[in-house]
Amino acid sequence: MFASDNYSGVHPSVLAAIAAANVGHQVSYGGDDHTERLQAVFRSHFGDHARAYPVFNGTGANVVALQAAADRWASVICADTAHVHVDECGAPEKVAGLKLLPVPTEHGKLTVAAIAREARGFDDQHRAQPQVVSLAQPTELGTVYTPDEIRTIVEFARTRNLRVHLDGARLANAAAHLDLPFRAFTTDVGVDLLSFGGTKNGLLLGEAVVVLTPGLDHALVRSRKASMQLASKMRFLSAQFVALLETDLWRSNAAHANAMATRLHERVRDVPGLRVSRPVQSNAVFATLPPAALAELHQRFHFYDWDESIHEARWMTSFDTTPEDVDRFSSVVRSILAACG
Repeated sequence: MFASDNYSGVHPSVLAAIAAANVGHQVSYGGDDHTERLQAVFRSHFGDHARAYPVFNGTGANVVALQAAADRWASVICADTAHVHVDECGAPEKVAGLKLLPVPTEHGKLTVAAIAREARGFDDQHRAQPQVVSLAQPTELGTVYTPDEIRTIVEFARTRNLRVHLDGARLANAAAHLDLPFRAFTTDVGVDLLSFGGTKNGLLLGEAVVVLTPGLDHALVRSRKASMQLASKMRFLSAQFVALLETDLWRSNAAHANAMATRLHERVRDVPGLRVSRPVQSNAVFATLPPAALAELHQRFHFYDWDESIHEARWMTSFDTTPEDVDRFSSVVRSILAACG
């Protein structure tokens, strides 16, 4: 239950939108009414120049976006904990042909100093030329960049002619935490393009690549097809995003998930033998526990060990996590640690 927000079901409003789209015939590959409506919805959130391209999944969104932003011989600077580096089976390198340059971070957040370590060697023909900085918002460790932090990174990136990509698998959770519109920490601070997540916030399937800087669309249209991410019946992807983003459903889902993580944090942070190891700023709680306690807890609940070297676990909440779920889980954690103590 606390393993991943991918474990959750589909929000009823999204299922209803899919059913409503399942009427009659519509032009395939994005020529349908729902995808046209989707463009207006994304522009309302990201500005007049925004253009959204639905894809099947998050890895596909990242691969397509990075291909659009970089040449085949280029490299991408990212955090050493980034999903594109750790959890995508080398897809950016295997499919997109891009070298990843991971750098150490604190709690998953890139800084100018960290990026500068690899933002070099632009004239060296022996080195994959850095062309993109890829941030995750929130990070893989659940931390959230402020608009000023992203602006600072973008400004530095511009001095090195680097594009800035945002991996936003949980972008709604970041917006809910910051209590800001999406554009405040994307379009308005100079981000070039982003991967927008839907599956973790109530969709059946589907993410979207959102282009914010005009001129990247030409390459993206081709890379989406070449990367096997072009849906023929795109209306069913687009209808879900319309249902999520045309109202405040995206925010209420994300805010609830965040609130459940905060509730969990509040209920376990003072448990003897447990240490919350990362700032809780979205819908993730990271904690270290004694190995015996972790093993016992695994017998009762599904969740993932994050860093086995320090016995760190990751607990995720989602739009359909209930307060009762959190209280039951935290009660078991407390009792197990009491027994182990």
